[in-house]
Amino acid sequence: MTHMPVVPPSEQWVATTASRIATCSYSWMQAVHWVVGSGSYQPRRQHGPRFGETTVRIAQFLADLTPCRPGIAHLVRLTGLSRRTVQYHLEMLREAGLLAYLVKGTRMSGLPNLASEFARVIPPAFDLALGIRTTGAGVERRPVGIAERGRALIMKLAKKAARKVRKARRKPKARCTPMKVSTSASSSADVTTTPSESKLDNGKKAPLVRKQQEPQARKLNQIGRRYQLAGELIRRVPWLSRASTPRIAWVLKEVADAGWTADQVIAWLNLAPEPATIRRPSGLLAARLRGAATTWTTEAARAAQVEIDRDMPRAERSRHTEWEGDWLAPHSPRVMAEVQQTLADLRQRTSVAQEAPQAETPCTSLESLPRELVIDMRRDAQKDHGLVRNAIAMLGEADARRLYTHQLVDLVLRLTTGTAALHTTGATPSFPRARTAATPYLEPAPGCLRASVPELR
Repeated sequence: MTHMPVVPPSEQWVATTASRIATCSYSWMQAVHWVVGSGSYQPRRQHGPRFGETTVRIAQFLADLTPCRPGIAHLVRLTGLSRRTVQYHLEMLREAGLLAYLVKGTRMSGLPNLASEFARVIPPAFDLALGIRTTGAGVERRPVGIAERGRALIMKLAKKAARKVRKARRKPKARCTPMKVSTSASSSADVTTTPSESKLDNGKKAPLVRKQQEPQARKLNQIGRRYQLAGELIRRVPWLSRASTPRIAWVLKEVADAGWTADQVIAWLNLAPEPATIRRPSGLLAARLRGAATTWTTEAARAAQVEIDRDMPRAERSRHTEWEGDWLAPHSPRVMAEVQQTLADLRQRTSVAQEAPQAETPCTSLESLPRELVIDMRRDAQKDHGLVRNAIAMLGEADARRLYTHQLVDLVLRLTTGTAALHTTGATPSFPRARTAATPYLEPAPGCLRASVPELR
């Protein structure tokens, strides 16, 4: 028996393979059964599954696909195997010259994963062993005949390709009661004992009461211990809150295998101050833990450092203060939608509050001022225009005009905005004359009632 050469990765493509494309899935399954039955192919790996019935089951699913573009997750659902096992069998089919890449799948960040597309091919060793004559060149070769020595074998392979290989069912374990074998020469009837009355119930055997066993806590293995430590640190260390648990578990593998606890890791991290900006939490953690396992080698040393860390003022402050940093959007789309809805409601309420009209100053708020005080205020405002500007800012323009007259307010506004020509012409402003006894000493504001406005006597 000659061994088939293992096809290297560079020749596992349609453009570089020495195999020929199968004319149909039926002939391809014949080649698959021949490789299994001949045992001429030996995988390059020394571990993992072997080329056998499980490989034939996966090949049957591939034979039904048009085009042959199987996703790993799809094959896992069909076969019930693990993801790694499916990948091993696909690798063996490529190494045996039975599959060749048309398009290799990709996994790019932000884009959907693309499955690999294969071409079902037949290796040259199959044609050589059965004496199959082909015409053409390259992967497009076609069979045109078969030698007499290969006719019997091709018939057997045809029968195997016609039937489906299914997953073998496990036989239930037979339960039996072992028989007692006595080596004494006396009869077994001499040692027969009568059961006690407590075990009898009207001539029937009492039911067997089984004692329920309490569920035992599952013991974590090495990988589980790493993930447990990583999850606890992500919950307790603020700058690790957005880190990936598998990545942190990989960083913590050395200290986790040494038996470190979360308190001990935090005590080691507190030996150095936290940087202002953290770009990669896993990278910072790996740099901080470098040399930790070789420094604190004993449990007693780590416990002593934990007690020292608890007494430090910085550790006490961190226990009573929250992590201060930029707000980070939540991962969950549902939570993010609720946050956006809440912010939209808040912005809407703020805009409505800003657009709501302010309560106007009551028109009667200035009527309580005495006549002599209003005259003095107008006289002072003619000397100091800042009093008018303050009145506009505090009372509003309407009440300022009622208090200081329209002419004085218009003059102050022109001087303030710079639209008047007083600075260029040197004109002297004309101030309003004193009110006569027939006119009110307060100008009516727009929209206010003119009633009850006192007049000068």
